Amino acid sequence: MPFTKEDVEASVGSRTEIAVGSWTSKDALLYALSVGAGQDAPFDELEFTTENGPLPQKVLPSFVCVAAPRTGRAGNLSWDMRRLLHGAQSFELFKTPQPEARVAAFSTMDSVYDKGSAAVVNTSNEIMDADTGELIAKTSSSLFIRGEGGWGGERGEDAPWARPDREPDAQIVYPTRLDQALLYRLTGDRNPLHSNPEFARQAGFERPILHGMCTYGFTARALLHAVADSDPDHFGGFSARFSKTVDPGDTLTVSIWRTEDGALFQTAKQTGDIVVDRGVMTLR
Repeated sequence: MPFTKEDVEASVGSRTEIAVGSWTSKDALLYALSVGAGQDAPFDELEFTTENGPLPQKVLPSFVCVAAPRTGRAGNLSWDMRRLLHGAQSFELFKTPQPEARVAAFSTMDSVYDKGSAAVVNTSNEIMDADTGELIAKTSSSLFIRGEGGWGGERGEDAPWARPDREPDAQIVYPTRLDQALLYRLTGDRNPLHSNPEFARQAGFERPILHGMCTYGFTARALLHAVADSDPDHFGGFSARFSKTVDPGDTLTVSIWRTEDGALFQTAKQTGDIVVDRGVMTLR
C-alpha cells in the first residue's frame, strides 16, 4: 500500500525524543577498518586504525553517520525493508569527533516526496555533546522506497550539480573485499540485504550487495586524504547520491575536482558505472 497524504502530512516535521548514548575508541577503529582504512597499506593510516600508534587516534569524519545513538523513526510512516534503497546521504561537522564521546541525538522527518512509483523520505539527525549540548554534527538521509508513491504529493527538486568539464584533479582507487559487507555490518547496519542471499534474491538482487554507506565511507576517506590533508579538523561537509549498487569485491575509483571551498566528486566501479554521484565536499 502506498503512503497516504494524511499520514505524510502528519509525519513531516515530527521529531523523536532525545536519545543518549556513547561511542568508544574501539567503535571508531572498527568503522575505519570497515571502510578500507589500512587495507592496502596497513601502516599508512595508523592514526585511524590504532589507538597506540605513533600518532594520537583520530576519527574518520563519516563515522558520525553511523555513531549516533538510535533515535527511532520520526513520524508514523512504515514500509517493507525489502523495498528500501538508500538514495542519498550528507553530513556537516561543527566540531571534530573524538575517539571517545558521550552524545545525545534526535531525528526529524524533514520531507517526503512522491516520485510516482516510489516515495523519497528525507530525515535528519542532530548529534550533540551530551554534557554540554554543543552541536557536533548534523546528518541527513534520503530513503528511496519502491511502491510507496502515487499519493499525490510534491515530486521535489534536485540541487544543481554538474560534472566539471575537465580531467579530475585526483583519482583514488580502492578495491573492496569479498567480505566487505560482513565487516561493515558490524558497525550497526544489520539489514539482511547485505548478508542473507535469500533475502537479497527476494529484493531483486542476485547476491547480497554492499551497503551504500560503506561505499560512502570509502569515498569520504578518499576526500579526506586528497583534499583535507588527512586532517579531520579541516573536513566540513559531505553530500552524495547513491546511483548504482556495489558488490563486495568491486573496485572503486573516486574522481575528485577541487573547488575554492572543497571539491566535487564521483565514484565509479570497475565497469565504469557511477555508483556515488553528485558529490560535494566542503572544508572548514
